[in-house]
Amino acid sequence: MPVDLDAYRRAVSRFATGVTVVTTVTGDRHFALTANSFTSVSLEPVLVLVGIQKSSRFHAEVLAAGVWGISVLGADMRAASTFFASQDRYDADDPFDGWPCEKGAETNVRLLSGAIATFECRTVLAYEGGDHTLLLGEVLALDSTRPEAEPLLYYSGRYHALGEPPE
Repeated sequence: MPVDLDAYRRAVSRFATGVTVVTTVTGDRHFALTANSFTSVSLEPVLVLVGIQKSSRFHAEVLAAGVWGISVLGADMRAASTFFASQDRYDADDPFDGWPCEKGAETNVRLLSGAIATFECRTVLAYEGGDHTLLLGEVLALDSTRPEAEPLLYYSGRYHALGEPPE
């Protein structure tokens, strides 16, 4: 008997995750989206994994580019998460709409200024994962410029910060 999707969503929402903005570049066009399906995979070689929804406008671009960035959001960056979760931003001339960024030295992808950690990655493998593609990436460069900052968390369908009691 198949799993009830509503029950699945409720159960999986009980797993707290960090929040990231994933970025890529093709030609001179930059793309980004909010993702919480990001994890460390290996230390030798240094690998990470991110899940990208196939129906997103970002999907084809990141597959074509072969490089991507991860900006790990701090608790003070909730607005960035909401902004990059919106598909409407791609209708603008600049989908980053003034969000401060730096270009990664290894990949040229935009990385959000103020992120608590950033990673520049090269796609090693892309796996079919139902309605997502799982990208396994080799970490080419990283930075952790705000070690004192609290992470932005996503739990039970809402944003949280460390030390907040769940509702």
